[in-house]
Amino acid sequence: MRSLRTGLSLVSLLSGLALLVPAPTASAADAPLRDLAAAKGKVMGTAVTGSKLTGTYGDLAGAQFNSLTPGNAMKWGSVEPTRGSYNWAEADQILNFAEAHGQQVRGHTLVWHSQNPSWLTNGTWTAAQLGQLMNDHIALEVGRYKGRLAAWDVVNEPFNEDGTYRQTLWYNGLGTGYIAQALTAARAADPAARLYINDYNVEGVNAKSTALYNLVKSLKEQGVPIDGVGLQAHLIVGQVPATLQQNIQRFADLGVDVAITELDIRMTLPSDSTKLAQQAADYKAVMNACVAVARCAGVTVWGFTDSDSWIPSTFPGQGAATPYDENYAPKPAYHAIAEALGGTTTPPPTGACTAAYSVTSQWDTGFTGQVKISCSGAALSSWKADWTYGAGQRITQAWNATCTQSGTAVSCANAAYNGTVPDGGSVTFGFNASWSGSNPVPAVTLE
Repeated sequence: MRSLRTGLSLVSLLSGLALLVPAPTASAADAPLRDLAAAKGKVMGTAVTGSKLTGTYGDLAGAQFNSLTPGNAMKWGSVEPTRGSYNWAEADQILNFAEAHGQQVRGHTLVWHSQNPSWLTNGTWTAAQLGQLMNDHIALEVGRYKGRLAAWDVVNEPFNEDGTYRQTLWYNGLGTGYIAQALTAARAADPAARLYINDYNVEGVNAKSTALYNLVKSLKEQGVPIDGVGLQAHLIVGQVPATLQQNIQRFADLGVDVAITELDIRMTLPSDSTKLAQQAADYKAVMNACVAVARCAGVTVWGFTDSDSWIPSTFPGQGAATPYDENYAPKPAYHAIAEALGGTTTPPPTGACTAAYSVTSQWDTGFTGQVKISCSGAALSSWKADWTYGAGQRITQAWNATCTQSGTAVSCANAAYNGTVPDGGSVTFGFNASWSGSNPVPAVTLE
């Protein structure tokens, strides 16, 4: 998780400096995303962290999504850190929360090269022993939740970028047959759950997705139980593959479901209105591609709030990848998802966000002022406050905002860390300025 940064932004007094244009105010959709998705026969899901399913995080997870994926709680290293010693607490917590909120659960993940317990990865196993360990693990975990999970990502990330098989504990020990073996074991443990193979960078038509396509085709021809393909969709702003819908359709034509399983769309920080607008267009493009294909089961975002996203710690300098910002304010991406699902958004009421200017101290040649931006009935994902001085005042320094002054006109835009003003919340920025003779309080316009 990324921590909020703090610090000072010194004022730039260069006139004509381009300012950050704020994103539109955000308001809730007329209907929750889960209801919009259900009306189209789709899943709208999110990955979650069990310990956070309280407060605002829990409220939004329960209200907006009709499917939950445990982000880490069902991975082998989490549930059996020591051989024969199990920890089901978080997985159970997520499943109980989902059932209490009328949500389905997607199990993630049974057979993967990563996040395995050290006793497994450091062991020396014959092929027979390794195969038995895999079978036993699947039988135990899938069997524990039999009848309660809608789907399982049975095999995760089996391919390299060029379409060759990834060299893993499973491939090296069991060959390509480990995939069919895992699927067969999962079907035996829960005949009702939908069984998926899941991978990343397979969203468009390319060497990797074609290898996955050929694998699924072969498994179907052999009668191996395979119900779906998961396209993770960890994407970059402006880089949604043009062949996404075509790719979803070709898998669907094999007779399997397709799910977007881990969608996030990252950008280089800090975010701004241009990047957020492109991100919204990208989210809408992904949603539209799924909505257009009958066998696209739905879309799961990999965390719904930037405060719970894996991106900043994995891709330094990048982030803001989810539909909600760190303070749970919906971003333009949220509205784009709603619109792709057939929803509409309600503009915030006039005057829902306001800016109040005050002088906090004053001396012979200067003063300190502040502006408090408050919202009630709406939220902001970025902001800019403008005013005109009437008595020759000049700003000399600012903090918690980037201010520019050209003549008598002043504009102050949010810093990288405080652009969000949640509904019912506020942010404050301050400044020092010079004055002579009088110091009337100006009216502030908020954008």
